[in-house]
Amino acid sequence: MTESTDSSTADQPGPIRTVLADDHAIVRSGMRNELGSCFEIVGEADDAEGAIDVITARRPDLVVSDLHMPRGGGLAVVQACATVCPIVILTVSEAERDLLDAVAAGAAGYLLKNSPIDDVRESLIAAAAGEPVFSPSLAALVLGEFRRMAKSTDTNPLTERERQVLQLVARGHTYKELGAELSIAAKTAENHVRNILGKLHLSRRSDLVRYAVEHGLD
Repeated sequence: MTESTDSSTADQPGPIRTVLADDHAIVRSGMRNELGSCFEIVGEADDAEGAIDVITARRPDLVVSDLHMPRGGGLAVVQACATVCPIVILTVSEAERDLLDAVAAGAAGYLLKNSPIDDVRESLIAAAAGEPVFSPSLAALVLGEFRRMAKSTDTNPLTERERQVLQLVARGHTYKELGAELSIAAKTAENHVRNILGKLHLSRRSDLVRYAVEHGLD
């Protein structure tokens, strides 16, 4: 999970309209009670098909979905609705394959159910603002996949600095943290991210994680 969020998360106009998808009613009830006033639960579902229907009808700002549910699970939800809004997988699975499949499908984040609720809440706010979010113990798995799936730089349109920025984005760094890491202004870091999105024909920062997994970093 991100340790802090960009200022854009604080500018969220009103509560984040959220859909909860989990086949355990007690999990959905717990999330409703714990998320707080920053979130408005506008729909719930206990299977993938139901979640897709609710998301299509309600057009929420954010979806929090379990990975293993009846009728296709969280991956089916992501594949069908990732272009509608950010979808964060909230699961007990720490399996590398599950994580990478979720990222490849277009998930905006992957969080573990045993994470502290304050951390989950902070990460979901960041995800709604377009940030990729991962439980800290899983971030290394994503970065490891970069190395294993590395491809020739001849097919990568990014400059070396942009590749550095991409790697830091994948680690969940904010613009301020990117600037501190690379000794540049936060605004310059933001411009780099915008340029990267433009070059790769992507629309959201969370899409950059999927790109990095698919194309790798040297």
